Amino acid sequence: MFRENNTQRSALMRRRYRAEKRFKAYCISALGLALLFLVLFFADMISQGHSAFKQTELLVDVVYNEETLDLPQDAVPEDVYPLISRAWFRDMPRKLKNNPALMGTTQQEWVPANADVDQFRKGNRDQIDEDEQAVLKQMEAQGKAEFKFNTTFFTNGDSKIPTNAGLWSAFVGSFYVMLVTLLISFPIGVMTAIYLEEFAPDNRLTQGIEININNLAAVPSILFGLLGLAIFINFFGVPRSSALAGGLTLSLMTLPVIIISTRAALRAVPQNIRHGALAVGASRWQSVRDHVLPASLPGILTGTIIGIAQAMGETAPLLIIGMIAYIPEAPDGITQAATVLPAQIFTWAGMPERAYVERTAAAILVLLGLLIFMNSVAVYLRHKFERRW
Repeated sequence: MFRENNTQRSALMRRRYRAEKRFKAYCISALGLALLFLVLFFADMISQGHSAFKQTELLVDVVYNEETLDLPQDAVPEDVYPLISRAWFRDMPRKLKNNPALMGTTQQEWVPANADVDQFRKGNRDQIDEDEQAVLKQMEAQGKAEFKFNTTFFTNGDSKIPTNAGLWSAFVGSFYVMLVTLLISFPIGVMTAIYLEEFAPDNRLTQGIEININNLAAVPSILFGLLGLAIFINFFGVPRSSALAGGLTLSLMTLPVIIISTRAALRAVPQNIRHGALAVGASRWQSVRDHVLPASLPGILTGTIIGIAQAMGETAPLLIIGMIAYIPEAPDGITQAATVLPAQIFTWAGMPERAYVERTAAAILVLLGLLIFMNSVAVYLRHKFERRW
């Protein structure tokens, strides 16, 4: 009987160990699958987007005079003219206005090739005109056609000409939107969390408020866009497509995240800190202001940065309030029409030209880089200022 019980216990233990090994194998497989998808995603984005960071440029003799202002095609050799981007010719009058000394001179300059030529050299276009191919091959043999770093991708705004399209207006718009979001959501969110955690009585009203805050954190972001459209634009008259409207809308979405993370950071501070401050005569507000709040600051900053990073990657609520507009120039303030990086990516993804495909992937890489940087800052602040109790 005793041996039978031991045998049964041993069999039961073996089954448990086998179940544990299977569970660990499932977990490792799930983690490996997630990493595989992540690697494939980054590999696909890099393979499609890395070519956007370089641009074909041609070394040509450019003639600046009164005739070329009226007929820009006469400013360059006739056989090279079809290879050059139209955006460069449009920029000639502004260039002469900024530098009048160019008038009446002939300059040898690197000028951007058009999208067809650029895509042909990158292997993304099957063919261009035979005459253009002949001229291009001759220039390549002479060292007059090279890949240069695509600075316009970071210094220009959106454009209908692919070689002239860049992210600068989206960068500026994203900065204004995030600034408005931070200035509104951070103080309101922190003060709300301090009141609910440190001063509010525990009754049905505060319990209902807490439940609603937790529910708002899970609401689909597009509903915040509808709310921003109805309240800020239609009711208060905030300019449509402006950074102010976008910041106000995203602040609604960010507030629950900041409130929840701030309350968690305040709750992590030991009660002994509060009791010690009260014991030496400090008021409840002095206890929170001078002791609890500084101790919880790393967690508050971490939650705020993560909330702002989440808002930076949002597209749906901004599409509802019109921030999908074509913005070639960077806005000068928060009330002007603006766009943001996710909306710019959405716009380029719908363009038919092959050149916009690589720019879409490159813009995704830039946005991911910014989000990874912001999350890294949050992790750094937590580890640097975190206190062990």
